Amino acid sequence: MLLYVTLGSNDIARSRRFYDAALKPLGMTCKLTDENGLGYDSLVAPRPSRECTLWVERPFMKLPATWGNGTMIALSAVTRKAVDEFHVAGLAHGGIDEGAPGLRPYHAHFYAAYLRDPDGNKLSAVCETPP
Repeated sequence: MLLYVTLGSNDIARSRRFYDAALKPLGMTCKLTDENGLGYDSLVAPRPSRECTLWVERPFMKLPATWGNGTMIALSAVTRKAVDEFHVAGLAHGGIDEGAPGLRPYHAHFYAAYLRDPDGNKLSAVCETPP
């Protein structure tokens, strides 16, 4: 089980606009923020205030943030509509399309959309519930 995931950002304000919009349909909100980063967690299943499952931060080593080739974060969506809204909101806030919402061949109900954030990190929203 993962405790949390951290993605690098070169512009925290830009990342905040993107992630606030893209994660809202997935039931996630920014719980912690400072000049070096953002912490996101679920609105549905709140955890202690210092725990976030997704961090977007300036790299600790002070080098520019870069994306990982072959790295992707898949986020759970409760409905297919939430996947669609994740994709639309992400594109409207600086994201880059990596795959429009739709069924994928992994199994009969694997409905996903793919985006890159403004720093190039690849994200997916996935709903595995039948319509």
